[in-house]
Amino acid sequence: MNKETRATIAYIAGNLISNKQSSSIYDYGQAKYINISGEINEKNINVYNYDKGCHYSGSGNGLNYSIYNYGDGAHINLSISKKQINGYDYDTGFHFSGNIDNNSISIYDYETSSYYNYSI
Repeated sequence: MNKETRATIAYIAGNLISNKQSSSIYDYGQAKYINISGEINEKNINVYNYDKGCHYSGSGNGLNYSIYNYGDGAHINLSISKKQINGYDYDTGFHFSGNIDNNSISIYDYETSSYYNYSI
C-alpha cells in the first residue's frame, strides 16, 4: 500500500474507533502531519487527503467498509472489530492489519512486511 493510502486508512480507522473528527494524522515514518478532512461515520466515509490530492469514499455497516481510492482507481476493504483492523488493498493486491490504542494507530502492511505508526 502506498504511504498516502496507508495514512488515510489509519486516519479513517482511528476516527471511526475513537469517534473523533480530526483534521490531520501524524505519520511517524515520514515525521510529519498529513492533512485529511471530510466526513466519517458508521455508514459513510468521504475524505480528502491533501498530500495525495485525492478523495476516498465508501460505505459500511460499522464493522465492514468498502472504500474507493480515487487517486489510484482501486477499492479497499476495511474490517473493524473492537480496536483491531484488517483489510485488503486492491491496488497492490496485499492485506493489511493493525490495532488502535487511544490516539495511536499501528498498521502492518503485508506488501512491505513492516509496521507503520500514526497518531490522531
